[in-house]
Amino acid sequence: MRTIEEIQKRIAVALTEFDLRRKPVELYQPISYTLSLGGKRLRPALCLMACDMFAGDLEKALNPAIGIEIFHNFTLLHDDIMDKAPIRRGEKTVYKKWNSNVAILSGDTMMALAYEYIMKAPENVRSKVFSIFNKTAIEVCEGQQYDMNFETQNNITIKDYIEMIRLKTAVLLAASLKIGVVLSGADDEYGEALYRFGENLGIAFQLKDDLLDVFSEVEKFGKTTGGDITTNKKTYLYLKAFEKAEGETLEKLKYLFENNDSDKVNEVKKIYEKLNIREETENEMNRYFDRAMDFMEIIPVNENRKSELIKFAKNLSRRES
Repeated sequence: MRTIEEIQKRIAVALTEFDLRRKPVELYQPISYTLSLGGKRLRPALCLMACDMFAGDLEKALNPAIGIEIFHNFTLLHDDIMDKAPIRRGEKTVYKKWNSNVAILSGDTMMALAYEYIMKAPENVRSKVFSIFNKTAIEVCEGQQYDMNFETQNNITIKDYIEMIRLKTAVLLAASLKIGVVLSGADDEYGEALYRFGENLGIAFQLKDDLLDVFSEVEKFGKTTGGDITTNKKTYLYLKAFEKAEGETLEKLKYLFENNDSDKVNEVKKIYEKLNIREETENEMNRYFDRAMDFMEIIPVNENRKSELIKFAKNLSRRES
């Protein structure tokens, strides 16, 4: 079993070999910029680790893994426009550095490039890999639409929110693992178990992301903190706070989210702390993480072949950025 570091290094090398010296430069330069910003490369790493768990050929899995990473970055270009996010990974987002039209068109091109790399999967599994990827791409868009719907809806439940983040975030992590299993040649039942592992891990990952948006430092987080509060985003923290708040606290919470006072972020954070929202979110996150580990347990491979993926998952749950 290769280490996480070995796999991430191989992904980094593959991305440097991704040739974007094409014309028009105005189209490809933002793509190059986006991919150069780094990031955790979680999804291609999960794909390759799943393949490696079943002793698959990583070189044959590399192109589809890169396709997954390109697709993920495409979603970020468009999400940043919709969320009006000025910073991504510590740098200006593409629509801020250029403009929205450039970000849309470069994102569309990335989507096409992602399919190109997915279709480089070995011929004997290409159709299956494409099917998983295409279904996932649609689900991610469904999740984004639900996320936008929530902006104007006031009856959102925590159950609704969990389903939205399952689609928007978790299914791509899950599909990355499942595609890795398909590329390894292992049985479908193992791919399904790893899919469920990734799905629960992805929900835990997004809950952690929500938590960090409020309680992390911008230097560590890589983007503006408190952004979810500023934009009235209905995250788990927001929904849990409205569920728990009563009396004057509830009225103040309503006022803060209906207005844009200069100290809004700090005042909301104080209420979150008063209501133990950080602890509530951490507990929910840990429940999904534990469910993920339960699915890992049922996969009948030697423990040393699971160790790196388990280590990877634990690192995600403890991350500070």
